[in-house]
Amino acid sequence: MSFDILKGMATTFKNMGKKPTTVSFPEEERDLPPRFRGRHVLHRYDNELERCVGCYLCAGACPADAIYIEAEENTEEDRVSPGERYAKVFDVNLLRCIFCGYCQAACPTGAITLEHEYKLASFYPEDMVFHKEQLLEPRGQATIGSNAVWFEPSPPETAQPVPQESKVFDGSEASAAAVGLGNIHTEEPVLLVNEEQDEDRREITGKMKPVGKKKRQQP
Repeated sequence: MSFDILKGMATTFKNMGKKPTTVSFPEEERDLPPRFRGRHVLHRYDNELERCVGCYLCAGACPADAIYIEAEENTEEDRVSPGERYAKVFDVNLLRCIFCGYCQAACPTGAITLEHEYKLASFYPEDMVFHKEQLLEPRGQATIGSNAVWFEPSPPETAQPVPQESKVFDGSEASAAAVGLGNIHTEEPVLLVNEEQDEDRREITGKMKPVGKKKRQQP
């Protein structure tokens, strides 16, 4: 027993002169690495239009189903984003979020990033669902957030409103205009992420008759 005490005291004295590895939180805070993933932020362009075009790519990429979006059509009288649509509702459930950054990687316009805010504790679960008003940058502020350390910035032409008369995507870039128009056709069908739509798809698929080789009729 006495040997164990001496061994413990030796370890204590050995570390007394070393620099501490902890800080006195919350009075002191550590410097976070540039790629730290904290609370989400929705960004604007320099012309104050919202970068989000309501394409649902971030919600589809989220493995925890933590993002809920309702898209609305833009009008010439009240334009919110450069695309054909904008996110009327944009909720992030931080109780489900695993801070993987897939939403940020999936966004074609750099609209959503995970920033350095991490003091998010609350006694009430409803406080952990952040709404668009809480996530969106205020007017007059336009940043690209942590996209600067993760990706190349999106092309400047993505901030321009969609020409409503053409509605043609030339395939050159997956810009905000292209995504907002929603007329990008692919050779393979896009999988539906909504549970109800996915169930409908399975029912339709189950009713389809299998295609096989016809049996030859005996003469």
